[in-house]
Formats: sequence, C-alpha cells, structure tokens
Amino acid sequence: MPGLSSAINASASALDAQRARIEVAVSNIANAESTRGPDGQPYRRRDVVLSATPMDADPFGGALGRAQAVGVTVNEVVQDQDAFRRRYEPSHPDADPQGFVATPNVDIPEEMVDMLGAARAYQANLTAINLIRDTIQRALELGR
Repeated sequence: MPGLSSAINASASALDAQRARIEVAVSNIANAESTRGPDGQPYRRRDVVLSATPMDADPFGGALGRAQAVGVTVNEVVQDQDAFRRRYEPSHPDADPQGFVATPNVDIPEEMVDMLGAARAYQANLTAINLIRDTIQRALELGR
C-alpha cells in the first residue's frame, strides 16, 4: 500500500505546516502591542511561506496514471514589510517628537482568521489520516 502511506505522509506534512501557521499567528497576536524589540524597532508581523513537496517518486514515471501524493513544507517564515501603524500617544516612552508611537503592523482580526483557517486545515488532515487508517484496517480484515 505505498500509495496510502504516501497519502498519510502528505497529510502528516500538512499537520506540521498548519502547526507552524498557528504558532506564527499566536506570536503575532502576543506581540501586537510590542513597540520595542531587540533591534529597538516595533515587532514586525511574521508570515509562513509554504511550498509543495512530492512525497515519493512514482517508479513508473506516471505511465500507470497513478496520482502522486504531494505534501507541504514550511519554506520559511518571513517578516511583513508593511509600514508600522502610528498611534498618537505623547506620554508613551517610545513616542517620537510629534507624539506618535510606531506600533506593530499586526491586525488582530486577520491573525484570528489565519489561525482559524490553520486549525480547520489541521482538523481536515487529521480526518484524512483517520480515513486512510480505517481503509487500511478494513482491507486487512478482508484479507483474513
């Protein structure tokens, strides 16, 4: 059952990718008000870049018409280069001479939507793995 094992591997890779998306969204939300980081600048929103990865090569080069399972990997986590938001707060220690504070370029509702989408994708891949496992188990029972 090499086709089913590569399908499980593809879903497992998606679980890792969705976990990374959730972790990055949580980090963005946690730092939504961080006006000063180690570099002295406000926190910059981070985003996950994903890329498709073939799970295992078809030994027949596609001649049999077999579908090849394609997984996903986290290619990198990048910083969003959008401008910082500015808020008028002259009493803040990080305020500029005009009284504005540069705040992170994090949009809480956007992060919540990203996190919800990643959680749903995680759940869908768990369901796919369970379905494949049940299929294998039923096939083994038929073989008895």
